Amino acid sequence: MDTKAFKRALNHSDRYTRNGFGHKEEVSGAIESAYQSDLIQEIRDNNYVLKRGQVTIRLAESFGFCWGVDRAVQIAYETRKHFPTEKLWITNEIIHNPSVNGHLRDMGVQFIPVENEIKDFSVADEGDVVILPAFGASVQEMQLLDEKGCHIVDTTCPWVSKVWNSIEKHKRVNHTSIIHGKYKHEETVATSSFADVYLVVLNLDEAQYVCNYILNGGDREEFLAKFANAYSEGFDPDRDLDRLGVANQTTMLKGETEQIGKLFERTMMQKFGPVELNNHFLAFNTICDATQERQDAMFQLVEEKLDLMVVIGGYNSSNTTHLQEIAVERELTSYHIDSDERIGPGNRLSHMPLHGSEPATVEPWLPGGEIVVGITSGASTPDKVVEAVIENIFAIQNAAVAV
Repeated sequence: MDTKAFKRALNHSDRYTRNGFGHKEEVSGAIESAYQSDLIQEIRDNNYVLKRGQVTIRLAESFGFCWGVDRAVQIAYETRKHFPTEKLWITNEIIHNPSVNGHLRDMGVQFIPVENEIKDFSVADEGDVVILPAFGASVQEMQLLDEKGCHIVDTTCPWVSKVWNSIEKHKRVNHTSIIHGKYKHEETVATSSFADVYLVVLNLDEAQYVCNYILNGGDREEFLAKFANAYSEGFDPDRDLDRLGVANQTTMLKGETEQIGKLFERTMMQKFGPVELNNHFLAFNTICDATQERQDAMFQLVEEKLDLMVVIGGYNSSNTTHLQEIAVERELTSYHIDSDERIGPGNRLSHMPLHGSEPATVEPWLPGGEIVVGITSGASTPDKVVEAVIENIFAIQNAAVAV
């Protein structure tokens, strides 16, 4: 499929919207009421610190909603305003946050059903309005919806679109796209759909395995088994690793993405020499600014004297998980929760262990006496949710003192 030609045609369709409908002022009140917080603003204004009773809260200096998420949520609200009676669908969670997705359901936005990891687009009819989430959607999904005669509202984050442009550049010069990401993640699924030939690597260890294969060869069948489901149809490591371009899922750890890019650059230089490097290797800066800022703020926060860390965000949120990784690597007691509803009753907490598949329960989770709690949240988490978590911590700890 000529993805560039399709996207160009889609951009000129009167059934495709990418920049909202001009209802920003009309929906701003509802958005502020649902997601913003006076308490969080107070903490920001107080140098990101707030003490109440036995608890001192230290808030990361960059956290929560990024501008790409703000944009996606705003466009979704505008869509409901612009199409008050039409049937509205969304191809996936607008962002990885249960409260935000719950609000959309309350507004009458329905989610395309999924069975055995396959989306059932048969529910969407001609004339229906279909929202593409901030992570984007695959070219195949967009083409299907266009052919069905749906009005497509595209909230894809511009940073994700920037990665897609890099993939197009790889394809133009017949380079295989090496994508640092999680092959099942919606964003990576969308990104890989723009490539003719691609391979997804999860981490530095997998990247090193690929580089060793490039330099020394190896067992082809073992390679294909190791990366099963993470490469394009017909991919052959003996043929498709001579010309490479590097891209990434925008929510991965910035430092690891940079390491992977440099590793592949060194590997291709070692194999082909510095004179031929530009013919065999391409890399563009596709690290999201907001992701980078939140990770940098987290690295700064964990250097403070903290008794524990609370990371707030969807359990399927990649950028939130990477914030949790930073705390765990520092051997800091840290809990990842997706909402304030995970707290209680009493001093009990349900949280998701790093790389876990099921929540775990700990009781008591707050130690006695004076405590300093670090707080951060992923790019899909509203300030209102962060406020509710902080108020719960204050209530538990200070109630224990009162007793």
